[in-house]
Formats: sequence, structure tokens, C-alpha cells
Amino acid sequence: MRLTLTAVALAFAAAPVLAQDAPTGDAAAGAKVFNKCQTCHMVVAPDGTVLAGKAGKTGPNLYGINGRPAASYPDFAYGDGLKELGAAGEVWNEADFLQYVADPTKFIKTKTGDTKAKGKMTFKLPNEKEAHDVWAFLNSLAPAPSAAEAAPAADAAAAPAADAAPAAEPAAEGAATTNP
Repeated sequence: MRLTLTAVALAFAAAPVLAQDAPTGDAAAGAKVFNKCQTCHMVVAPDGTVLAGKAGKTGPNLYGINGRPAASYPDFAYGDGLKELGAAGEVWNEADFLQYVADPTKFIKTKTGDTKAKGKMTFKLPNEKEAHDVWAFLNSLAPAPSAAEAAPAADAAAAPAADAAPAAEPAAEGAATTNP
């Protein structure tokens, strides 16, 4: 009985982290605002279907960003600050997305506590309504993973960071900056 109560308590404690709230923005408006993002980003489904964007390869694919661990898109050269956040268990949610796109470097400094940290994403989307709308748009293309899917993804993202030896990061094709 004690084990069951402990398991239930842990499940409720983890629920806010794993379960993402419904987006609060307007997905249709977000599709228009995403035009500002598509210079660097695309939204490509796992089957290779391009859902949004053109040829943006500077930033990582934003498909399924809601609930995805920070700095976890495969084979992408993230900056040290985002990699640190990913290793610490940062998972993208609406509140953090809004803060990040408003000022990526400030977000990384605040989250890591490192006043010298820098974000590689130079674009800022300080208009909170537009940021909410982009979040809703991204979520309309790829819903957040279930709790069962999110937990292994978080573990997988943290494991390589813990075991990785310092190595040169591969440059993203045509990349000068890095994004979420």
C-alpha cells in the first residue's frame, strides 16, 4: 500500500512537467507570424513531409517542440547554453518558449545562472501575442508527446550530454546561428 501511494504521489508531482497545457494562441495567426521564423526554421514531420517553412536549415526542425527536451533535435549543433539546459532536464513548454523567443540570450543566462552565457539565436520575437500564436501554430502541426513518450526523450537527451567528451560540433548546413 505504501508503495502504491508513493507511486501515485510521484505521478502527480511529475504531471505538470510531462503534461503540457493547451496552447493559448491563435494557430492561424501563428502561421502568418511563422513567416518570420522560416528563414531559419522548418517544421518537418517524421515522414519527411514539410509542414511549414521553406529551406531553413540554420535552426533545428521545430516539429514536436512542445515537450521536447532542449537541445535534443538529432545531429544539430546547439550552443553550449542550450546543451547545458537540455542536460539539466529543460523541456520546452509555452512559458519557456515565450521567454526564449523574446530574448534567447537572456533566457539562457536566467535559466543557467551564467551571466556570461550567450544564445546563438539572434532573432527575437518580443511581441508576446505573436509568440503565443507561433506556439499554437507549432502545436497544431505536432501535438505534445504523451507522458510516456516525453520521459524517455528527456532521458535520451541527458545521457549523451553526461557521457560526451569535448569535441568540435559539426556546423549546421549553411548555419551561422542556432535556435531552439
